[in-house]
Amino acid sequence: MPTPPQGYFNAAGERIPGTTTIIGRFKESGALVHWAWKLGMEGKDYREVRDRAADAGTAAHAMMEAHIRKQQFDPAPFQPDILAKARKAFGAFREWAADSQFEITDTEVRGVSEKYQFGGTQDACLIRGKRAVGDWKTSNAVYSDYLLQLAAYGIIWDENHPDDKVTGGYHLIRFDKEYGDFAHFYFGSLTDAKRMFIHLRAAYDLDKKLRARVR
Repeated sequence: MPTPPQGYFNAAGERIPGTTTIIGRFKESGALVHWAWKLGMEGKDYREVRDRAADAGTAAHAMMEAHIRKQQFDPAPFQPDILAKARKAFGAFREWAADSQFEITDTEVRGVSEKYQFGGTQDACLIRGKRAVGDWKTSNAVYSDYLLQLAAYGIIWDENHPDDKVTGGYHLIRFDKEYGDFAHFYFGSLTDAKRMFIHLRAAYDLDKKLRARVR
């Protein structure tokens, strides 16, 4: 999930970067450039396509959260075609939830790592005998940087819950907005992803310093 509008703050009240902000700073952009070029060749504005896809994802996440919290979903902010896509993803979510036998103990869990000075909001805390991290995706594909995101959430969770650490692995579930399909990816350990994210966190601060020198 994107960084919430209110941002993240450490114990001293200082603003710190979010997980997706850190990962996004070093994200490989070649595929995105090609995607934007392809849409342009089709006569489409990539910004409009991007924003509408984001809106459908936001609506789907809101439907999932409302369902988990047993609350009423408010469709008012979204256009009918956006809601149609979101409902397909939500339908896939309900199929997954019925089949997975996982208990979703928390959703939209905000947290901060004081050790590494970053924040994050994971989609779900799961448990099926063991504690696990869960993240929902409604993107058109699954990307390797999602593993960095999951790993970062694991760092935050373990730091703040030393008596209930992640022992049940990491679950990435993609819910399709076009066909209502879902795919469940399980990762027992993300040690390398954690190491890489910690390096990116350090590089994020160094990058800010270097940028300041060439203003």
